[in-house]
Amino acid sequence: MRLAIIGAGFAGLATAKVLTQAGHEVRVFDKSPDVGGVWSRTRRYPGVTTQSPKAQYSLSDFPMPKSYPEWPSGSQVQAYLAAYAAEFGLESALRLNTEVTAARPVGDGRWTVETRDAGGAEAVEEFDRLVIANGVFCEPLVPAYPGLEEFTAAGGRLRAATEFHDAEEARDKHVLVVGYGKSACDVAAAISGVAAGTDVIARQLLWKVPRKIAGFLNFKLLLLTRLGEGLFRYLRLRGVEKFLHGPGNGLRRRMINSIGSVSVRQFGLAKLGLVPAGHMEDIVRGAIGLASEGFFEGVADGSITVHRDRTITRLLGGPGGPAAELSDGSTLRADLVLCATGFTQGVPFLPEETRRQLLDERGNFMLYRQILPLGVPGLYFNGYNSSFFSPLNAEMAALWIAADLAEAVALPDPEAMRRAVVEQLAFMDEATDTHHCRGTKIIPFSMHNVDEVLGDLGLNIGATVRASHWLGAVNPAAYRRMTPLLLRRLAPSEPRPALAATDLTPVDSFSGNEEVPSDLR
Repeated sequence: MRLAIIGAGFAGLATAKVLTQAGHEVRVFDKSPDVGGVWSRTRRYPGVTTQSPKAQYSLSDFPMPKSYPEWPSGSQVQAYLAAYAAEFGLESALRLNTEVTAARPVGDGRWTVETRDAGGAEAVEEFDRLVIANGVFCEPLVPAYPGLEEFTAAGGRLRAATEFHDAEEARDKHVLVVGYGKSACDVAAAISGVAAGTDVIARQLLWKVPRKIAGFLNFKLLLLTRLGEGLFRYLRLRGVEKFLHGPGNGLRRRMINSIGSVSVRQFGLAKLGLVPAGHMEDIVRGAIGLASEGFFEGVADGSITVHRDRTITRLLGGPGGPAAELSDGSTLRADLVLCATGFTQGVPFLPEETRRQLLDERGNFMLYRQILPLGVPGLYFNGYNSSFFSPLNAEMAALWIAADLAEAVALPDPEAMRRAVVEQLAFMDEATDTHHCRGTKIIPFSMHNVDEVLGDLGLNIGATVRASHWLGAVNPAAYRRMTPLLLRRLAPSEPRPALAATDLTPVDSFSGNEEVPSDLR
């Protein structure tokens, strides 16, 4: 088939690689001038690093270089993805600097895709199928503050954090950073050394996890394991989870909330007045927050001021210069306001009728396995599964797409799929207090999603290796054989029955610790 993929980040490139290896012709469109998605040079803010360590943030068959630090920078991740595209021969499929302006179904699962390149040239092409991999962090959400016109006239600037690329732009300026997620704290720490003042406006404090617990234990050994995931109750409990959320519930709560106690002591949060409400267990109801290097140190030395439980109610102008009024009635000088206030999950290039089919009445994406929309033939999503292991989740979703294109996935009937999606959304509403980004965030249930997706394909690493991931950090490299195993099943010379859980023998012999050759090393 001839396939269009919208987006050249982790999900788009992993999908292009798998589908190319499955024998399809692919085109990958991205409006940025380089691959990388959120890691593109057009979207990187100062101080950005990965949240997961490099091993956990790698694709299964292409490890990050040994020379990279444990938490690579944004430019290093972009270079890694560019090398991935080169390694697997994807460069000829890329159409960068090319925005998809419209994508329309034309029947029989086929789509027309209208594009416009950086020079303004427009084109229309037809494809057999369409994969949307534009990401859930695609369009930044900037609040519509009253008074913007007066604020701007007085010389103030309002920007999304992803539109802020050089810390020098903050030199000698009074900067307000709105938000308390990782990006907000990253930016605040990065500019605090050059700005005249750095104020963080935090509507709600989030729990922050140290990179090294007590200064030595990597947090991945606590939260990026199957045990760490199992500490949070999933829709369907299995194995040890039944004990953790039954007789062992007290132990489970003490385990996870002890991380919060360590964070309070390690960062001196009580002294700083920055202890979040609730317990560490509530982290799933907001977002996992890896502590930004230098942030709490900046608060302690006075170079960063956090205004907790506050919002900006109005931007101000006038003879006193640009400023912002906060919800407690106070006013702060604000030459530059940087909003790290989240993103919108949108597909504006699709027809209105198609968008209505994709969403429920609350605007949540209705995606079976986070991949397949209900009732829209020939359309797939990838990357709408934001998680602790986003690259691995995207790669396994790409395998699912390849199998479905070959009609090798035994799908439930449409009504059963709809019930499953509705049930999953209702569960995530409860588990995250509706903080699941319109159905596109699966945190903290990353590996449950991997297991379900691979279960549909009759594939998985073996029980022995999965067991090693209960106490050791999950290593995506353990999954590197899944692609060749599936491709052998889908080879044209072989019959293509729908895959079932007993069709393939799990791979027990590979733990993910072996060396994988890479031109990046």
